[in-house]
Amino acid sequence: MQYLVSTGRHHGFESLEEARLLMVLDFAAAVVDVLAQPVRLKFATSSGWRKHIPDFLAVTRRGVWLIDVRPRALLDEQTRISFAAAAEAALAAGWHYVVVAGWRAHVETTLGTLSSQRRPLSDPLGLRPGLLEAAADGGATFGELAERSDVPAVARAQLLHLLWHRRLGIDLAEPLTDRSTVVLQGDLR
Repeated sequence: MQYLVSTGRHHGFESLEEARLLMVLDFAAAVVDVLAQPVRLKFATSSGWRKHIPDFLAVTRRGVWLIDVRPRALLDEQTRISFAAAAEAALAAGWHYVVVAGWRAHVETTLGTLSSQRRPLSDPLGLRPGLLEAAADGGATFGELAERSDVPAVARAQLLHLLWHRRLGIDLAEPLTDRSTVVLQGDLR
């Protein structure tokens, strides 16, 4: 079971790949709800009837997504036929459809780091306003923002919390390091 902050519930998964997807959905997809194995499809092929159960249905503020998760190495012809049927079913329902077959190497590490501070986090030292103000000046890196604080170790936890909750932003195309430029949410492009 994977806990999603966005839904406030635990959601089932059957593989590490599916667990990674749930974390990505929680972080990036404006999720309202997620259902595991939401429908059972039965469809005809040239060789007879087949069945397929997609992995997730994600209801987001930007639409509904039917999602299959399969490592790229396991994508064979039969799987592709099942995914084509799922894509047609999604289209007929007015949903989006996507197959998740892998991630960039740094995605799991970056999201794992950010998710460490996804739950409610108090700010008894009052560091957040200073971190947000420093980020608003532009051009500061994660490491610089933390070191400018009176308590750098605690500032790092607060920065991760602010990043997870979109008060601050980074370029997710690159790994999160001390050299990652941090911007105020309103400055995101």
